[in-house]
Amino acid sequence: MIRDAKLDPAMVNPYGGAIALGHPVGATGAILALRVAKDLVRRDLETGIVTMCIGGGQAMAALFRRV
Repeated sequence: MIRDAKLDPAMVNPYGGAIALGHPVGATGAILALRVAKDLVRRDLETGIVTMCIGGGQAMAALFRRV
């Protein structure tokens, strides 16, 4: 999908998923939100997207914009 959409692999999931990050159960959203917020500043980016599986076939996504 990354290749077909012509996305830069360095910009897609640069730190791995929730398991790779290591976290207590239920903290995925907070950890990913903080990580993307810090990364927007560090890499001087304007927008970032966080997606996660909630379980039971549900999912969530959040769009962050640096102002």
